[in-house]
Amino acid sequence: MGLFSFLTKELAIDLGTSNTIIIYNDKVVVDEPSIIALERNTGKIIAVGKKAMMMHGKTHENIKTIRPLKDGVISDFQSAEYMIREMIRMTENKRSWFPPALKMVICIPSGITEVEERAVKDSAEQAGAKDVKLIHEPMAAAIGIGIDVLEPTGNMVVDIGGGTCEIAVIALGGIVNNKSIRIAGDDLTSDIIEYMRKQHNITIGERTAERIKIEVGAAMSEVDNPPDDYAVHGRDMLTGIPKEIIVNYVEIAHALDKSISKIEAAILNALEMTPPELSADIYRTGIYLAGGSSLLRGLKERIHQKTKLPVHLAEDPLRAVARGTGIALKNFDKFTFLIK
Repeated sequence: MGLFSFLTKELAIDLGTSNTIIIYNDKVVVDEPSIIALERNTGKIIAVGKKAMMMHGKTHENIKTIRPLKDGVISDFQSAEYMIREMIRMTENKRSWFPPALKMVICIPSGITEVEERAVKDSAEQAGAKDVKLIHEPMAAAIGIGIDVLEPTGNMVVDIGGGTCEIAVIALGGIVNNKSIRIAGDDLTSDIIEYMRKQHNITIGERTAERIKIEVGAAMSEVDNPPDDYAVHGRDMLTGIPKEIIVNYVEIAHALDKSISKIEAAILNALEMTPPELSADIYRTGIYLAGGSSLLRGLKERIHQKTKLPVHLAEDPLRAVARGTGIALKNFDKFTFLIK
């Protein structure tokens, strides 16, 4: 720690489609949904994160909720800047007389374009960052899981978040080959909404679908410790009257099957593209799963059945990427070639 270290504040940010996590001094200081609520007339920010999420789908005409990220990239530049600024403010020490210079490492999907990369950097700079570095999500996930990415051993990481599914083979501190598909948690949520509409003639909102996914979501129709049936409330499409239906995990597994098959196909495609020496390593080390959507019941077993490889779920999949970003920030000198 230098004499003027208090003048610089180092933040590791996992800017996710669904959740934004900020790590400061090795601690998670912000873990909030990536959403803001604005007044339509004035553009004034009413709420950010959890408070804005509680308003989502329940607003009147003068309030709108915006999710600034779509498919892992910034879709609304100004809203993203507002959101980053407000979340950084949550980390601030109220007693500080001198606002410190902000140094940030932000993780980004491996498949994004230079223009989308620039948008992330610009948003962070507009929100007050003096120095912004970027790290690819699968690399951050691998570091967060505890893999020694600098070793000459191949490791496959599958990071299934809200907007993207990142599949990468990592060796010698670099990504040897990667596949990034825009099918992830948000698509699973949409699948549930669509299924409820077609099968049960009931309209449900995004938050309800997310709840169903957490409570009875499954990747297979046979899982260990199956969850109890879940009561879903929504609007009957025929009568327009609110109604309740009971769903079970087998139904939801059927609803999610198509999207999960696409994730499986992307994993198999990435394995096909892997050099033979690294394939031999992956046969021994297996596949590592990270990201919130990897918590889906039976997903680990389904990928194991498809690939016949060992599949390991990260200890805390939701925060693996954020933790890896924090480690990369802390060991800036060691990981210089990983960070853009």
